Amino acid sequence: MSAVATATAAHNAPAVEAADCAATAPAPPVPTSLQDTGLSVDQVERLLIKTLYTGEATGLVVADRIRLPYGMLEPLIERMRSEQLVEVRGTTGSGSAGYRYTLTDGGRDRARQYFDASQYVGPAPVPLASYVAQMHALSAARGYLDRERLRRGFSHLVVADQILEQIGPALNANKAMFLYGPPGNGKTVIAEGLGRTLGGDMYMPHAIDVDGHTITMFDPINHDSLEADTDSSSIVAVAPRDRRWVRIRRPVVMVGGELTLDMLDLAFNPLAKFYEAPIQLKANGGVFLVDDFGRQRISPQDLLNRWIVPLESRVDYLTLHTGKKFQVPFDVLIVFATNLQPESLADEAFLRRIPYKIPIVDPSVDQFTRIFELNCRRRNLKFHQVMVAYLQRRHYHPAGRPLRSCHPRDLLDQVTALCRYRGIEPVITRELLDAACASYFVGSADTPPAAKPVSRPQAARRMEVQ
Repeated sequence: MSAVATATAAHNAPAVEAADCAATAPAPPVPTSLQDTGLSVDQVERLLIKTLYTGEATGLVVADRIRLPYGMLEPLIERMRSEQLVEVRGTTGSGSAGYRYTLTDGGRDRARQYFDASQYVGPAPVPLASYVAQMHALSAARGYLDRERLRRGFSHLVVADQILEQIGPALNANKAMFLYGPPGNGKTVIAEGLGRTLGGDMYMPHAIDVDGHTITMFDPINHDSLEADTDSSSIVAVAPRDRRWVRIRRPVVMVGGELTLDMLDLAFNPLAKFYEAPIQLKANGGVFLVDDFGRQRISPQDLLNRWIVPLESRVDYLTLHTGKKFQVPFDVLIVFATNLQPESLADEAFLRRIPYKIPIVDPSVDQFTRIFELNCRRRNLKFHQVMVAYLQRRHYHPAGRPLRSCHPRDLLDQVTALCRYRGIEPVITRELLDAACASYFVGSADTPPAAKPVSRPQAARRMEVQ
């Protein structure tokens, strides 16, 4: 039987945790001195003054915003006080950590000078070398998946064993893969499931520093922070770590037709004077899904040429607006999902760099039935196999329509919406299935013919003219 992967409508439900599938890299240690941060005194002092520019704050609040221990910042604050850049307005507790600091007029002038160079304000950046070392540690701690763990990771989907037998080795090899086949059969949700199957968590810096240039890394849209999972009321002490890093789930970053080459390079803001990391750098340590590959605004060849070197050497090269190039790890599993044939998108030289090409074809009747049943269960609808048989006999076989994995979810969504519109309890009937199919499918034999224009009486037309 041909390999089939079929997505259930329950793909939004939480997947079975696969935390044991991948080890977590050691937490970055807390810096005990300014030298340990990898930043210069001037860099930290600039960040301090820009942080206080927004208004007065206690020493502890400033330390929290910069994500560095207050004991490390205290000597710098005292020096700025002696230079009359900072003054104390009051206190909210004992010790200098409770002092309410604010900038003097001279301090505000100094802050404006610093903002002219860079308007970045936030957690202190991490040196590039520290980020590279952390990614190497994450890669070294990476475990391997076996068949049982992979099945648990995809338990929220109906996936044929043939598909799992191809996905498993690709995950363990951490090699790029093509998922291709007709639309609507679950290529996207399978790719998203890869990230959940990898499991584990990792640490992402808020920002990194490259020769004095700041590049923001943590993105709340693409990164799922686990910081809130820490219970501050717990009596169990949390192991100290460098708070310039955020603990996140392994990222699953997805792009579609909006992808351009500019998104793969550093984005420099000429007004703010700092950078945003490219999309593939945000996906480091996780999965980067290029959905609907071949339908981007750029040609597939241009996009593939950009990744020839990273796929081969596992490193990427980025360029600052000054012209300086630097190297970053490319520890990301790239997945191309497309309903086009891979050979029509790339030549042999590039295809050999994507060793795993996995077809995702139409489901069998048995798989389609299982998907339908799971979707009914999710919506608390009564399931009977007769429903699937009726759909095949009435709406699939006569029109020569192929089964698609998304059809059960979409049709049952329409049935549920129609029931709610009519003010009745959601239920599956032949009449409701017919109505859903007539609305969902194009070119259905059951689609009512277009209404012919009604000829109005001649007298009515004469009245309109008058």
